[in-house]
Amino acid sequence: MKNKTVFIDRDGTINIDKHYIGDPRLFHIYPGVGEGTKILKDEGYKIIVITNQSGIARGYFTVEDLNNVHKKMEDEFARFGVKFDAIYYCPHHPDEKCMCRKPNTALFEQAIKEHDVDVSRSFMIGDKELDIIAGKKMGLKTILVPEEHERQSLIKNIKDWPYQPDYIADNFLKAVGWIRNRFKDESKEG
Repeated sequence: MKNKTVFIDRDGTINIDKHYIGDPRLFHIYPGVGEGTKILKDEGYKIIVITNQSGIARGYFTVEDLNNVHKKMEDEFARFGVKFDAIYYCPHHPDEKCMCRKPNTALFEQAIKEHDVDVSRSFMIGDKELDIIAGKKMGLKTILVPEEHERQSLIKNIKDWPYQPDYIADNFLKAVGWIRNRFKDESKEG
């Protein structure tokens, strides 16, 4: 049986977006994200992080710096009993027009293949339009969790997006609640 999976954006969704985090001391997860991710893991979801990290191409930090940030992220989630199934990142500059930078889907395609993902039972949680576009291109159910300081402008402009999120959540735990209800609703139908 294929795996139900929740793909999660990193900066702005898992952690406060400090723009180009290359120092683990700047990495701080949002309240509720560790607890919410634990709920998803306990319900049998794979958890895969997909993140754009153009700070590497821009020379702001190195791959080693990024690995150190991800080590801190993994350590913080371990406190909640959560181990990520994978972390995929795009190191390229937007001008490179690569296929792995969201909203493109090469990293999703790779993850789906490597982790035998059942797209029909899987989700994408992110804080920006590009997360929703990538998720929709892959046939995932999408949840927008805007950062508080961007919420009003995102909601105001959402009608102009080429793809609409399936749900807009006030925070990560509410996104998890929607996933749990969605899955229960679908299991009742079947």
